[in-house]
Amino acid sequence: MKVRISFILLFLCSLFFLNSQNTPIAYQGALIYPINGNPIENGTLLVQNGKIIAVGSNVNIPQNAIVNDVSGKVIMPGLIDTHSHLGNGSGGDRSGALHPEVRLLDALNPMAVDLMKARSGGITTLNIMPGSGHLMSGQTVYIKNKLGKVIEDLTICNNVSSEICGGMKMANGTNSIRDKPFPGTRAKSAALVRELFIKAQDYQKKLDAGKKDASKMPTRDLKMEALVQILERKRIVHFHTHRHDDVLTAIRISKEFGFKIVLHHVSEAWKVADEIAEAKVPVSLIFIDSPGGKMEAVDLDPKSAPFLEKAGVDVAFHTDDPITDSRLFLRSAAIGVREGMSKQKALEGLTLAGARMLELDDRIGSLEKGKDADFIILSGDPLSVYTHVEETWIEGQKVYDRKNKTDKAFAVGGYQVYPETTTHVHD
Repeated sequence: MKVRISFILLFLCSLFFLNSQNTPIAYQGALIYPINGNPIENGTLLVQNGKIIAVGSNVNIPQNAIVNDVSGKVIMPGLIDTHSHLGNGSGGDRSGALHPEVRLLDALNPMAVDLMKARSGGITTLNIMPGSGHLMSGQTVYIKNKLGKVIEDLTICNNVSSEICGGMKMANGTNSIRDKPFPGTRAKSAALVRELFIKAQDYQKKLDAGKKDASKMPTRDLKMEALVQILERKRIVHFHTHRHDDVLTAIRISKEFGFKIVLHHVSEAWKVADEIAEAKVPVSLIFIDSPGGKMEAVDLDPKSAPFLEKAGVDVAFHTDDPITDSRLFLRSAAIGVREGMSKQKALEGLTLAGARMLELDDRIGSLEKGKDADFIILSGDPLSVYTHVEETWIEGQKVYDRKNKTDKAFAVGGYQVYPETTTHVHD
């Protein structure tokens, strides 16, 4: 009997879900930041079936639409965190410095409580990384921050077994300088990376030969497969780097082997902004507003944001959560503006710029017709410290509502709310 009741409830919930998706929903009266254009006063956002149908000041609202009055509120695209460690995942181990075969998606907990931090902060898409203690710590995974039970509920790719579902995490600097089998110097670090990519080039040649003659096909090698994807520019390298010389080393290696790269952290970006611009490499910055950390980041300066913008570099922001809290992601843009960055580019750094770095800008990052209905409703100006994320929506489904007491607890709580985490904001 209990099983039958559960089935009926599940069936009714499914019908409600399908009906709510099929019915157009209009959000009317808000100040809308579409990101790809100028702000829209008294704007309307129309969504249906998980997609944006229209956005503007004179939207034709269907008669059967549900109309929500959001006058006095602000609507903008869901935030995109290009570098996070939420989800209790793990990467390579101490058996070696390079682990290209390791997949973060095999270790991610899709029901991890800390993912709710990101939802309460308005983050709808994340690039979740393995750790940075290796020269190559494994494959990252791009996820929509949905409420799900299995990893397939969150991944943006359709098939986790056969598709590329993320990038590759690499690092240089002091993180990977350790006792054997890790390198002991920066020069040895670069040499080990080059050596592995040269092996991958050889494997790539064998694969090409095997396509013409099956007898020449090499034995499958998971490490080499992932590296060939990088060499063929199908998988992006997300490169953890701080010091200006390490930044240029990362760029140098990417040029040598011809792979796509996004620079992450880049504490000393302000020292080599022109060189980064010349290389046409995008940068994902982190802002830390309290002392501490590693000596190689001692010259971290938020003025990197306006320096890079002026130089013409594509700039995004990230949390590196738990380094900075996902609930406070909006303030990264605010700090950038305080230091001289334009508001337009700062908001883009939370949204569309990050989408470009994940090569997902055809689906997310701006409020445009045909894109995924990922958006947030704010109580006020996105850059104000007094503003709250009131609602977070992913593909037309609400995943966070501050009016709900349980949800609000994730926005303001500490130890009792996040027992799994070690870094959080106290009550």
